[in-house]
Amino acid sequence: MASMTTGTVLESFPMNGGDGTYSYAKNSEYQRAASSTSKELISETIASKLEVQALTASSNTFSIADLGCSVGPNTFFAMQNILESVRKIAPKNLEFQVFFNDHVSNDFNTLFATLPPDRQYFAAGVPGSFYNQLFPSSSLQLVHSSYALHWLSKVPEELIDKNSSAFNKGKIHYGSASKEVASTYAVQFEKDMEVFLSVRSKEIVVGGMMVLIMPGLLDGTHCSELPACVLFDFLGSTLLDMVDIGLIDEDKVDSFNVPIYAPTPRDMIEVVGRNGCFSVETMEITDPMSKMGGIIDVKGLIMHLRAGMEGIFTKHFGNEVIDEFFRRSFERSAELSQSLESCYKQGTQLFVVLKRK
Repeated sequence: MASMTTGTVLESFPMNGGDGTYSYAKNSEYQRAASSTSKELISETIASKLEVQALTASSNTFSIADLGCSVGPNTFFAMQNILESVRKIAPKNLEFQVFFNDHVSNDFNTLFATLPPDRQYFAAGVPGSFYNQLFPSSSLQLVHSSYALHWLSKVPEELIDKNSSAFNKGKIHYGSASKEVASTYAVQFEKDMEVFLSVRSKEIVVGGMMVLIMPGLLDGTHCSELPACVLFDFLGSTLLDMVDIGLIDEDKVDSFNVPIYAPTPRDMIEVVGRNGCFSVETMEITDPMSKMGGIIDVKGLIMHLRAGMEGIFTKHFGNEVIDEFFRRSFERSAELSQSLESCYKQGTQLFVVLKRK
């Protein structure tokens, strides 16, 4: 799930739909492995901190929302794990409603065509940005979002303003950019999270829970050590190579920034504290590489990047250069492999559980 605003126009760039070679459905194993590192943490937290009896005292329905679900199958695995965890401590006759949310341009047809036939829940789609209120007040008992909240609601305008100290010339992300650029990204994340928490506080019942999983950094760690930042620097260098041989205009690169931010625990604690509607039940940096055997298939990773980000690159640079862009990136995969090896020596994923006060 990706969204970007230029001015006041909100545009969405969903993961590649369908089931083709570059589809998200066939290229999302890394996200699945990363999320699976939190599977036991989610189960343990639900068992020890979710008061199901109180939450269902006046209703026989337990409602779950997955925000930024994309096209599957990862969302189905996550929902099944949550349902099984809740069922262990819930009344036997409890019914489950699962809402799958993403932008209106998400491939909901593929999502619902591949729903597990033996699912034990009622399913519904809810299109729209999760930076807006999506559900009636006090209607959800649990909200889950995995690898979606790191997408900002928009690209800060300062990044493409040539007169701004945060003008991000020659780069497409903040990983190796100036402090002003990194600060601008951080401020936008804070604004977005304030909105996100505000609307979720209306939708989630008192005592309800929210599980958030996203790329993250240990406090005090420089953003250039995050794998995502290394990846975007790598893609940016491919674009600059294409500028040098005249395939892309330099201004096109200077006016493009990937709207993704990886927060630290401190970032999250501060914004949750300002909101005041949630208590922090769990917050830790986890290591997704523990589920990948410590081996990085860089060419496979580039395929995953294409499945997840082709839309946003195509929108800005045009269809005619996209195949060449990813072909060049694929051919340079050995360079990326060397750069990534040092990034996975510590945790790179933020796991957060919040409870509605």
